[in-house]
Formats: sequence, C-alpha cells, structure tokens
Amino acid sequence: MCGIAGLVGSVTSRNREALGRMTRAMAHRGPDSEGLWGSSLDDRGHGCLFGHRRLAIIDLSSAADQPMTDTVKGHAHTIVFNGEIYNFKTLRQDLEARSEHIASSGDTAVMLRLLALDGPEAISRLRGMFAFALWDDQARQLTLGRDPLGIKPLYVCRNPDRDGEWSLLFASELRAVLASQLLGHTRLDPRALASLLWNGFVAGTHTSVAGVELMRPGEVRVVDARGATLSSRRYWHIGAQAHGGTLTEEGLRDTLTESVRLHMISDVPLGIFLSGGIDSSAIANMAQKANQSPVHTFTLAFEETKYDEGRFSREIAKAIGTEHREILLTEDQFSTSLETAIDTLDQPTFDGLNSYFISKAVRDAGLTVALVGTGGDELFGGYPTFRTLPQMQQWSRRGRMVPSALKQLAAAGVARVLSGSSSGPTPPQTRWAKLPDMVRSGEDLLASYQYAYGLFLPEFQRRLLLHPEAADAMVYGLAPELVHDLEAETAGLSPVSAVSVLEQRVFLGERLLRDTDAASMAVSLETRLPLVDSVVSDAVTRMTDAQRFHPLGRKQILRSIGLQGLDPALFERPKQGFVMPFDRWIRRSLGDAMDSTMRDASMVRAVGLNPEVVAGLWTAFKSGAPGLYWSRVWAIYALIRWCHRHGVFIS
Repeated sequence: MCGIAGLVGSVTSRNREALGRMTRAMAHRGPDSEGLWGSSLDDRGHGCLFGHRRLAIIDLSSAADQPMTDTVKGHAHTIVFNGEIYNFKTLRQDLEARSEHIASSGDTAVMLRLLALDGPEAISRLRGMFAFALWDDQARQLTLGRDPLGIKPLYVCRNPDRDGEWSLLFASELRAVLASQLLGHTRLDPRALASLLWNGFVAGTHTSVAGVELMRPGEVRVVDARGATLSSRRYWHIGAQAHGGTLTEEGLRDTLTESVRLHMISDVPLGIFLSGGIDSSAIANMAQKANQSPVHTFTLAFEETKYDEGRFSREIAKAIGTEHREILLTEDQFSTSLETAIDTLDQPTFDGLNSYFISKAVRDAGLTVALVGTGGDELFGGYPTFRTLPQMQQWSRRGRMVPSALKQLAAAGVARVLSGSSSGPTPPQTRWAKLPDMVRSGEDLLASYQYAYGLFLPEFQRRLLLHPEAADAMVYGLAPELVHDLEAETAGLSPVSAVSVLEQRVFLGERLLRDTDAASMAVSLETRLPLVDSVVSDAVTRMTDAQRFHPLGRKQILRSIGLQGLDPALFERPKQGFVMPFDRWIRRSLGDAMDSTMRDASMVRAVGLNPEVVAGLWTAFKSGAPGLYWSRVWAIYALIRWCHRHGVFIS
C-alpha cells in the first residue's frame, strides 16, 4: 500500500519540484521510503516523471522499492503501484514456467514483469486492489490502471493549455494533485456540488476540483507522451461471468476461504476490525481458522450505550478465540481530534471519520494491515433496499392503470403522515418524505435507489444551490456517464440482483471504499477487504437469487459459511451499522464550531450555497425539527470546511 504520483511533459526543474510536492503531500501513505524517477527524454525534452511513497507490507527489503524498472527483451518499463496483488505467488509460478526470473519476493516485481511481457491485456489476470502507472520507454506510452471494484483511487488531470510544460498529472489523492501547484486557479466543480447535495459525497468520474477526474473502476487507459488518450476500456464488469445456479454453497465456501487466506498474506503485523456484526465476524472467524495462533481483533467502543457494540464483539471474539482489544472513543477525544480527522478527507463527504478513528486505534496498537468485513451487505442483500425497491417496482407495475395524478396524491398524503410536518421553511428530508418522488420514478430502479438514499429532497437541493442549474447536468444526483455504466451492468438482471450492483457500485464504490482508503492511509494503515474481491463477486453471480439472497436481510449463506462453529444466538439481534454518536456530539461539543461556519454567509456563498437556506437548515436541526438527521448538516459543514481548507471555490 502506497501513494503514487506522476507527470507527463517537459522534464524541467519546475516539474520536478511539482512532483516532489505531490509525493511529499502523500507521506502519510508511505512513511517507509520515497522514490523519484525520470524517464529518458525525447527530442523536445519531454518524458515522464514518477513519484512514490512506500508503506512496506510484502518484501520489506529495498529490492521492492519503487519506482521499479524492469528491462524485458531490451525494452525498459517502469512502474509505480499502490495496492496489493493477492495472487502474485500464482502469477510468479506462471512466469517462472516461462523461464522468467524475478529478483524481488514481492508482488510489484511480478506485476511489472507480467505487464511488460503481455501488455495492458494482462491487467485482467491481477487479483487485488490496485492503481498503477507503467511507462514504456521505447513506445513512449503511459498505461494507467485501476482495480475492478475501485478500492484504490487514481486521479488524473489534463492541462487545458496544449502548449504548456506538462500535459498530464496523476496521483493517488486529489490533495496531491492540488499540492503540485500546477493547476493555477482551482475551481469547485458545480456538478460535484450538486452530486454532494444529493449523495453526501461526490459520485462519478468528476471530482470536487474542476478539471480533475477519477478513473473508473476496472479501467485501463493508455496515453502518449503528449498526454493524449490512445485507448481506454473497462476490462471487468460485475456479473460478466454470471451463470445463475452453477455454483454451490460449498463452492462459495472455498472461494471465500481462499479470499480470506490471500488477504492475510503479509510480512508485517495484521489485525481485524470486529464490529460485532455478521460480516466482520465472518471474516474474523475464517481468518482464525486459517491461522495457527490467535489473530488480533479490534473494536471501537463508545460511552453512549445506544451506539456501543463492544459487549457483542467481546463475546464473539471469545467464541472465535482471537486476541481482542477494545478501544474507547469518548466525546472529548473526538472533539479534540476533530480538526486532524477532517483533514484526512480527500474529498468532501459526510462519512469517513468513523474509519479514521478505528484505523488510528489499530495503527497505534502497532499493526500495519487490517482486514474489514465491508462488502457483505452489498453482496448478500443486507440492506432494506433489497426488499423495498423491488417491492416498489412491483407495485408500480401493478398500478400502471391507476392515473398518475391519483398515485401522486396518495403518495403525498402518506408522506405527510409518516414523515412528520414542519411549520418552518425546512421540511423533513426523510425517506418517507421522498415517497412522492419515488412513486413518480415508476419502474426505474436506479431512480428509486437514488431517491431512497438522497440526503435532501430534489426541490430542497435546488434551494440550497446559488445556481440551481448545476443540478440539471446530473441524473438523480449522478453523472450521466456513471448512469450509463450502471444501466449497462444492471441490464437483464432480476430486481434484487440489480440492487446488489447499485449498492456495490454507488454506496460501496463511490462512498465507503474511497472514504476508507483516505481515512486508513492517513494513519499509514493498509485496509484489506476480502469480500470486495472480483473473484468473490464473479462467484456469487453464479448463484441463484434464492441461494444468494433469501431470506432477505439475513445474509443466510454468509452466516452458514462464515459463522460456522459459532452460536447463532450471538447474532440474533437487530442490525446496527457501525456508526458514531454524531447527532449527540454535533448538538453538544461541536455545536459552536459548526454554528459559526454554517451562519457565515461569505463562507457559505463561496462554495456555491445559499446562505439563508443553509442557516435555516442549521437552525431547524438545532431546534429538533422532524426529519433532519445529523448527516444533512454534517455534509454541508464538511463541504464548507474542505473547500476553505484547500482554497477550492465555486468561482
């Protein structure tokens, strides 16, 4: 796990200094070593520059340092790589069978040799989480690639000045791109603002900074020495190998067991985050079965009983036989560390701080790698959306003959009763309040999905924006390109399987994975996700819906496989996601800091929001108005705070 950065263009002292700033800005991602490299130059003095920060996990020797160069058949190839290739030992054996000798015992050298020999097509053979850049010195071409499910980010920026000293920048973090100081005037992308107000995070290839894009998951791109794209394609799609009913439970057991085993390969201490839920307990249980000595597990505990799952985790850890540690996070500790925690956000988001605090606790305990159970809900139907959205689609289909106006009238009545009412200017923003919009979406599953998860009602989003037309460029809060990809991957699927794709690509891929990467790497911790794995994803799509999802909400097949040997009674309790007592803390210890920001008209206006509407939202929240959860105001605060911290404004 590392941080990578690079530049294509003139190899001048100015650009070398810019690369140094980008690399140093990611020192937290790789405290063990730093590497800088420059390619040979063409007749214009142009070439490629790479920077790398290393967090040593596999092969701790200098033989695994990056940037790494390999000469194959007289052609030099150089790589910078962030992530882990879990099947590198198998790939090494295949290469050795081809009479290829590799000096380093790590995965980077294997990946480099494979790509140098077989080209970009070889990326489909890599199993893991990764973002990389590979320079072919003879062809004068740069290959950029990202893992299938988007665990590792890769940000890319083109120079709008075709005659400029550089043509393309890339880095593992958006903040590193900003640190280059090569972008000139940085501007908040209005599409990103509209996306954040809908989702609570920026979804899609555009980012918070206009002109900087995030490569798509499963994308491989080849560019020339001028930064022009020669080719770009998605090499992997969810469900591309789907053959419902061809995989048995025993087959899935073997796949999950192998995934956990591969994710445990490490030359440094490793632990597991145990929240007490089914997913993390399954990972911990399978990991312990694969290990001869007790594995280390960690739980973040709170003084507030409502949010504390420490007692459950304690019992589960004892039953599994792990060496367990409980870390108490108090309100005072949280508020004291808040400024540092917020600065770990690579893009504005209402999530991510919980990942930061558990990551910091694990890292402070002396561990460098942590396994997490993220992904189980998305794969096996653990969210309410798996039940409610297909039901709504079915009701809409049955009600085709009912006049639209009548359905809207009924939905509005139900919404008023169930969402509560407010006499002020800020109406409830709950899921029930969105019912009329969801009914209006009819049989469009993606639209219903986005309405269900939206932070604010569409009408209120437009009120929040100084320039409401920014929302018109989006489709249900998503970029049209992302909508196109989602529609392609859900085409022909059953409703429940389609919801799984949406949960994996949007909630998991655009929010959880990105926030977890930024938060964990902020404290130099590598987070691994055995359930977020392309081979596991391919496996579950070869099961029938009944095998995989039913009974809905229980994740029964994951229970059967992952919790084997544990008392089922340990898990017979209402589902509770890993959340922190934000609502209480915002109203108390964080209230003053947030109040001064949310009521500062100039600060709010600078990020493209309407100061009067934002102040009204904050007042309504503080007064306890119905249907205004903490996430609504926190998303606004995180946006304002991030933009002013990094000097990114709407104009």
